[in-house]
Amino acid sequence: MVALIVVIVIVLLLIVFVFTSYNGLVRLNQQVDEAWSDITVQLKRRYDLIPNLVNAVKGYAAHEKSVFEDVTSARSKALSANGVAETTKAENQFQSTLKSLFAVAENYPDLKATQNFQELQAELVDTEDKIQASRRFYNGMVRDFNTKRRTFPTKLFASMAGYKQDKEYFELDEAQEAQVEQPVNVNF
Repeated sequence: MVALIVVIVIVLLLIVFVFTSYNGLVRLNQQVDEAWSDITVQLKRRYDLIPNLVNAVKGYAAHEKSVFEDVTSARSKALSANGVAETTKAENQFQSTLKSLFAVAENYPDLKATQNFQELQAELVDTEDKIQASRRFYNGMVRDFNTKRRTFPTKLFASMAGYKQDKEYFELDEAQEAQVEQPVNVNF
């Protein structure tokens, strides 16, 4: 009789453990999805600002047509990107072309002095800060999910529960990492 009670208690503990572990994976998966959604909202906000910024610079630097075309093309690719890997690649390309736009703007002091351009730049800086915060939150959630999925004993049943792969981090490419270490000084 005592052995039966011990077996029942052990089985109940295992059932409770499996349910709590599974629910933890589901919760973390939802948080990762929510964090990714926050990133896409901020990226969309930035992409919506770019046409206004391009138009402001165009009036002063009409002969820089290739820069505007590159920025517009990179923006389109970034808007149509799906998933973390594709978005990361498109975002890295977009960042590079955006820097070339700011380099063109540097050559026009009258442009830098206009209120419209200053407001657009301030809005862009604010959006960049929000993107970075969203990226940190997302990567933290990915870390938590991947850690839970890989740790024993959750690892034993995570793939059976449909969590076979780690989530991808939203990371900078090597060129951007180098730029982060030595940021470009742009004064408007």
